[in-house]
Amino acid sequence: MHLYLYGPPGSGKSTLGKILARRLDLPFIDLDAFIECTAKQRVPDIFACEGEAGFRIRETAALDQVAHGAPAVIALGGGALLSEPNRVLAQATGEVLCLQADAVTLEARVNRHPGKRPLLAVPNSGCAVPPHPGQAKPIGLLLAERASHYASFARRLPVSDLPPDVTADRAQAAFGIFRISGMGTAYTVRVGDRMLDAVGEHLSELGCGDRTVVVGDTHTLPLYGERVAASLRARGMAVSTFAIPAGETTKTVETVASLWSAFLSSGIERGHAVIALGGGVVGDLTGFAAATWLRGVRWIGLPTTLLAMVDSGLGGKTGADLPQGKNLIGAFHPPSLVLADTSTLATLPASELRCGLAEAIKHAVIGDPGLLDDLPRFAVCEPCADSAPCACLADAEWLAPFVARAMAVKIRVIQQDPFEKGVRAALNLGHTIGHGIEKATRFAVRHGEAVAIGTVLEAQLAEALGIAPSGLAAQLAARFAQVGLPVKLPAGIDLEAVQAAMTLDKKKAGGKVRFALPAAIGEVRTGVTVDDDTLSAVLRHAP
Repeated sequence: MHLYLYGPPGSGKSTLGKILARRLDLPFIDLDAFIECTAKQRVPDIFACEGEAGFRIRETAALDQVAHGAPAVIALGGGALLSEPNRVLAQATGEVLCLQADAVTLEARVNRHPGKRPLLAVPNSGCAVPPHPGQAKPIGLLLAERASHYASFARRLPVSDLPPDVTADRAQAAFGIFRISGMGTAYTVRVGDRMLDAVGEHLSELGCGDRTVVVGDTHTLPLYGERVAASLRARGMAVSTFAIPAGETTKTVETVASLWSAFLSSGIERGHAVIALGGGVVGDLTGFAAATWLRGVRWIGLPTTLLAMVDSGLGGKTGADLPQGKNLIGAFHPPSLVLADTSTLATLPASELRCGLAEAIKHAVIGDPGLLDDLPRFAVCEPCADSAPCACLADAEWLAPFVARAMAVKIRVIQQDPFEKGVRAALNLGHTIGHGIEKATRFAVRHGEAVAIGTVLEAQLAEALGIAPSGLAAQLAARFAQVGLPVKLPAGIDLEAVQAAMTLDKKKAGGKVRFALPAAIGEVRTGVTVDDDTLSAVLRHAP
């Protein structure tokens, strides 16, 4: 499927398209440039000789040609989809993102490149070839005439004079597509509705052989296992399923051994891939089992929880727990593909959804404060019982872009630091104390809940050390509480047990635990050591 960029002249389609193509390892096609190459004439010259009608004929022919070619990022002319057949073709062969900007911004941009847009009457344009009589008009008028047309596209992105890379981040979130590299073979991440129904097609494209094992837990396999298996069988694959008990207590070496046995009995060879269908525990265990089966086979991630979609399902960190602590054994073994089907979130209990929101808020603190603006959308889930599905999320059009935007923060970080040698440690925000809370409560406090509490306490540490301004912890506590997450230590928790668990944290260096502490919303400091007295004081005096 192509990624089409559409919108008025001057909205930055070509500039953005080149960045996206580079990030996604796809070719880039500028449709106007393609027409010029084919016609051996510049677009203004075509307009001068043939008028707009002649140009539109050429445009339709060019679109038909590129639409039936290999997948690409394609920048369309500002009127290319005014023709209904052209629009139908584009939407049948790809996904369309319509860029939007006001007339003032557009006029400033088109003035930088005079003479290229024959439909515009640009002041002082210096156009060498005059437009066809009666065609040229001010950008404001052109925009007003096409306003309802541009607004009719479901996927739209307001653009301004933000840096192009920032606009590209937002475009990727709008499309719901990323490409992660830096840790072995690059892989694609897709976000959207009904992704589970496309698993078979994607595995065929990856060349994953004729058989697979779908690993889920006792919650996810009954809900989605047959749906995934049907998609795979439709592509001629032999499918086995294997369920593990749901919950963090399953994340053990013994479970990994049971997965190896399942791979053996299903005939999984090095050319095959196994599938993780579920939350973070399923993904971590399946990925680790894949990393160590026959010295490494491919695996596909199908995250079904918000927490797994925005955090644990990305980055290639796999592993299991030991009785002494979380994630003490594992491997960096990235998936070959991640498909995040946001329709699965409507079946999540509200308590699990909130755990995922904890990671989304953490990502806002690390690198995208604007994510916090979407939190009120989740307030509708407050009436849902903790154990009841959040059916209010069904068919929520804003959900996939929110998930993709939260994903984008982690993806940017792991692209910079695939093996956690520096900036990737920022993703540990809230986790150092959070893991101690989980261990001390024997996982009675869920992971996301522990991260929320841990982030607030680590903000208090940052305040005590002079890293963060006074009041940051209270500000973060209000954000977590806004979506129903706890922000205080459980009553009666053994603080010594919390600190003892932290001393076994895998993030230690030189025998000392290294913290990622928030300096502000949008800024995190990594590699911070905290003396025992300061840590104890913050834990003892936590409200």
